Amino acid sequence: MFALMESLGNPQNKYPIIHVAGTKGKGSTSALCAAALQVAGYKVGLYTSPHLEDYVERIQINGVPISHEQLTGLVEEIKPFVAKIEMLTTFEITTALAFMAFAKSDVNAAVFEVGLGGRLDATNIVTPKVSVITSLSYDHMAVLGDTLAKIAGEKAGIIKPGVPVVSAPQKDEALEVLLRVATFNKSELFLVGRDVTYEVKSTSLDGQVFILHNSRKAFILPLLGSHQIENAATAYAALKASGLDILDEQIRKGFSQVKWRARFEVARRDPPVIFDSAHNQDSFAKLGETMQTYFPDKMVYLIFGASEDKNIFGMFAEMKSKIRKLIVTRADHPRALEVEKIQSWRGKPKSRMKRSVRSARLWSGRWNCPKKM
Repeated sequence: MFALMESLGNPQNKYPIIHVAGTKGKGSTSALCAAALQVAGYKVGLYTSPHLEDYVERIQINGVPISHEQLTGLVEEIKPFVAKIEMLTTFEITTALAFMAFAKSDVNAAVFEVGLGGRLDATNIVTPKVSVITSLSYDHMAVLGDTLAKIAGEKAGIIKPGVPVVSAPQKDEALEVLLRVATFNKSELFLVGRDVTYEVKSTSLDGQVFILHNSRKAFILPLLGSHQIENAATAYAALKASGLDILDEQIRKGFSQVKWRARFEVARRDPPVIFDSAHNQDSFAKLGETMQTYFPDKMVYLIFGASEDKNIFGMFAEMKSKIRKLIVTRADHPRALEVEKIQSWRGKPKSRMKRSVRSARLWSGRWNCPKKM
């Protein structure tokens, strides 16, 4: 990545960056930061992954994905440089395209979400204004390690010498690693729950209201679930630590306008239809808690698919008391797990859910999974 970006003139150095890693919540936190910066008058680049429907969703400027024509133009421009460097991955090339797109559009602030891990991630060539680490839990263990401390070590790899760090609340095992790495790099660490505190005032399907004690003001958040308030507090701390010129009132307005799809997205209220991208045990626990908050008397018909590296058994264990029927499907993607393997969780001893499980490939209607997903 360093070699590729050097050949392209290092466009990533032309604008200030907020760099966001974590297991869960990093996309929401990134979107919150970008929304607030846009209200503050910045032209904001936002780089996230993966996409939901269209690849260009990964590269947005002021909340709008770049066009297909822009993407293909950037691809043609980068081709001769890519050809000179062996073994570049698709994600590395896409990251370079985002750096280029933002520089060409003259953004004056950007938020970059880490793809996987942190230490060896393609985005980790930047020297950001602030490094952000959201909630850490178990995911991608084959790559990042089988303990929370190992995972935290990989995420902490985005911490740069002298650059402030903001962390969401963490379990002791993970926090110990973050504190050690921050101290080694002489980077001041701001911890949500210790340095940034909040109080939930109300929550409904229309949104949530919470008080940030550091601001002494009420914030309105359209994203649902208590974990999203934690993400908002983390985003607030990141914006303040970044040194970028932004007022609390601008942050409040930006948070109230944020849109981030498939995060307990209530597509219909009666009967409820909810889209959620939870894909590890911790996020399924949060999904179950959020269901209980907003629909305490409802059982769930869960339409479910997952990638091959996911802890299927752990995810279902977190939601088993709420699931009435499970419909297993598979996306048209090389990493998608076969329905038969997803069903194999039923053979786990002492943990069977006494429910019918129906496998289905949902080829038609709005549930159809196009190849681009």
